Amino acid sequence: MSIPAKDRGAADRVMKPIAAGQRGIALLTVMMLMLIMTVIGVAAITVTGLENRMAGFTRTGESAATAADSCMGVGANIIRQALAPTNVGTGAIPLAYLSTAGGPVPATNSVILFQEIYGMAGIDAAAVSTKNSPDTAAGVPNLVLTVNGFTVNGDIDFLYNEKTAGTQKSETNVYRINCVATNVATGTSSSVTAVYGCTFVSGSECTKKF
Repeated sequence: MSIPAKDRGAADRVMKPIAAGQRGIALLTVMMLMLIMTVIGVAAITVTGLENRMAGFTRTGESAATAADSCMGVGANIIRQALAPTNVGTGAIPLAYLSTAGGPVPATNSVILFQEIYGMAGIDAAAVSTKNSPDTAAGVPNLVLTVNGFTVNGDIDFLYNEKTAGTQKSETNVYRINCVATNVATGTSSSVTAVYGCTFVSGSECTKKF
């Protein structure tokens, strides 16, 4: 059916605004979808970046704790060696453990550490007690190690001694070992402290108490 010319003009005037409005709505919809997708994409990138940083911090923290833990075993071994019968009368830490021989004990701290391990400065009746020494790993450390890029400082302190259960003459010396691992480049630091009991039976044996 044909539409008269005057009617066709009226129809065009009605239909054209409707078509223009539809195109505007479609464009707005597309723009909104693009905006939403952009926001989602930025959020995903941000979350991924944060997760990677957190994972990196966790790995670094674990490495620092591992480095500090390794110092604990070294400290316990040095106590055991210093208490060995062959070293009792020497007045110093065995040479193999000194920094001059590539060991962890600063040579300038050898005598002081030996005195701290035995709990006294001297062997006579007037010997000065070195138990519960106020020195720290951050001050003048008894041990200095480098482990996986971390500088590890350790401090050994004699706390007290006690009779060993089940024996008449044997005693147990109780020590606190504190180790601090630091990486200056990353600013990461970890501190670990444990208490060891070292018993004199045949030689000496050190075990972690808590």
